[in-house]
Amino acid sequence: EASGEAVGLPPGQMGNSEVGHMTIGCGSVIRQDLIRINEAIADGSLFEMSPLVRAIKKGKKNEGHVHLIGLFSDGGVHSHINHIIALIKLCRDHETRPMLHLITDGRDAPPKSARKYLQRLNRALNKADGVIATVMGRYFAMDRDRRWDRTEKAWRALVRGEGEQAGDAKSAILNAYERGETDEFIVPTVLPEASPMGGGSSVIFCNFRNDRPLQLSKALAKEGFQAFERGEGFEPVRLTMMTKYSKEFLGPVVFPPRRPDTNLAKIISKLDMHQFHCAETEKYPHVTYFINGGHEEAYEGEDRKIIPSPKVDTYDQQPEMSAEEVADEVIKAVRNDAYALVVTNFANGDMVGHTAKKEAVIAALQAVDIHAGRVLDAAVEQGISVVVTSDHGNCDEMVNPHTGEPHTQHTTYPVPCLVIDEGNWDLANGRGLSDVAPTILQLMGIRKPKAMTGRSLLVPYNGR
Repeated sequence: EASGEAVGLPPGQMGNSEVGHMTIGCGSVIRQDLIRINEAIADGSLFEMSPLVRAIKKGKKNEGHVHLIGLFSDGGVHSHINHIIALIKLCRDHETRPMLHLITDGRDAPPKSARKYLQRLNRALNKADGVIATVMGRYFAMDRDRRWDRTEKAWRALVRGEGEQAGDAKSAILNAYERGETDEFIVPTVLPEASPMGGGSSVIFCNFRNDRPLQLSKALAKEGFQAFERGEGFEPVRLTMMTKYSKEFLGPVVFPPRRPDTNLAKIISKLDMHQFHCAETEKYPHVTYFINGGHEEAYEGEDRKIIPSPKVDTYDQQPEMSAEEVADEVIKAVRNDAYALVVTNFANGDMVGHTAKKEAVIAALQAVDIHAGRVLDAAVEQGISVVVTSDHGNCDEMVNPHTGEPHTQHTTYPVPCLVIDEGNWDLANGRGLSDVAPTILQLMGIRKPKAMTGRSLLVPYNGR
């Protein structure tokens, strides 16, 4: 299982790359931020959390309103609309006008579902005298691949009021559909009541997953930012983060990180063994930061290699991505006797799967088949054990069976786990991704620490 309670999420919640890799690497089910925030809303503690209360009071004092930025859908991968609605209520409790900057989804939610979520949001806004200031797709506001031209367009809408113009949020969405844009790709659009952000602005970023808010957060709040020209006179905003996006930011954090006690990479390092972690840009944080339990720096003896992802607008345009280059580096590592552990990720199934373009997805999987096969052949040649699994489902469903629309989201289907080893083993039925690290440790002859609650899948073969 790679979704729901098996990876520390609510029952039925689709898994995602962050929680999947963290569960794989830590060998335990980690209580995820989505649940932490949900529980804080349910028990009322969210409404008393000092970083939020201070941010709202500062906004009221400085500008008469507070800016809320967030991905608004119920996808639950990067954010949740219920969290935004709760913050709107908190603004109302403090008699402060919320000014919303909506990031439309279309990736962890159906491609044209924004209007449905907008209806829910408007009901909450009306009670708080709130307004929607900008609307933009996550393609621009949540880029993580250093496509700074996308981030700059989002920044200019927020700070300069530049971009497409529309009379209200519904019109912004409908206009985008007429231009052929789905929710993910809505060009940043500025609405009449927008108030540009500046040095006195208090901004709350509502996303809880930390990889995709990072670029826009840097552009808004980082001193000495240089990825693009912000112009003279711009002063960084006062940014409050729902979770810790990066050590580069010293701003308030509502839900500080809770790091697991141990993880696979840490164990290997403590045993003075060497390891190699490699992926292309889109998945590099996952084979380093996330699989290492939220530990940013490489451990002693851990080498890392990032392969640039192709510079295309969407990956259906180049479905093979950088699989060949990733495989080349991994094969070098496999043939290097210095490494006891090699960790990699082929991004194609997820990144191309999100486009729901069938022919491109087929080409993506064919590329993975070829290059993962090359890695496997090299490992078998060297007498090295291999464990193959997935962090979540995606391209196993390309069409929504109920609506007939393209299915761009992750799925909740179980994922495979394959073990290639010279030992005489059977595989037990696994409970979830938390069983992967204990299995790897057993293959390496290393005792599983008590902090790992997962269990090895390996059982002696009994001849039946």
